[in-house]
Amino acid sequence: MARINRRSLLSGCAAVIAARILTPCIASAQAPAGPFKLEPLPYPATKNEPHIDAQTMEIHHDRHHAAYVSNLNQAASQGGEWVNRPLHEILANLNAVPESVRTAVRNNGGGHANHTMFWQIMGGPGGEPQGELKAAVERDFGSVQKFQDEFNAAGARLFGSGWVFVTVAPDGRLALVTKPNQDTPLMDGQRVLMGNDVWEHAYYLKYQNRRPDYLKAWWNVVDWSRVGERYAAAKAGRLTI
Repeated sequence: MARINRRSLLSGCAAVIAARILTPCIASAQAPAGPFKLEPLPYPATKNEPHIDAQTMEIHHDRHHAAYVSNLNQAASQGGEWVNRPLHEILANLNAVPESVRTAVRNNGGGHANHTMFWQIMGGPGGEPQGELKAAVERDFGSVQKFQDEFNAAGARLFGSGWVFVTVAPDGRLALVTKPNQDTPLMDGQRVLMGNDVWEHAYYLKYQNRRPDYLKAWWNVVDWSRVGERYAAAKAGRLTI
């Protein structure tokens, strides 16, 4: 009978655990037709290496995000006036969504909005914000380093799955907000400048249970030019999701 050593056993167990974490409620990249669309990643899946591995990016986008879009389109197939509204307006007015699909729209609409934002602000070289955005960070948090430290601490404290966000007020003021599951500040009528996904499927293949390490490494892939564009759009009243 073949012998199983400790290392191969542990490796096999790790693979099973990772598979269970990364594959629940996933769909193929080809989401069914509907009013909501899964846009491709705006850069190659390898763009965020070595801080976020390509396999995690592919599974996260092509399966998890695709599942949110698929489920949201399934809810939309039930009809209703809400279907024709922009996603940020739907999320800000969930009480207008029929109760029969409201939870599905909350979970999957939030997931779609959150991930759409998430892909947009990554793929960059890290570093620090510049110009007006840097001034706002220093005004509202004291320094860029203090801002990142507070952001990381908020993400590490969040129990279970969720997101840590930076919201931006019409006057440009910034604030940290955490949300469980796929909830979003859009549901409170706020605008999201940026945010990081702390669901385990966002980091488990590379970081396992070391969420603080993932949060720290994530700053190396932030595209501050895109975040700066979002900041300008927010102040001009043009930022949606």
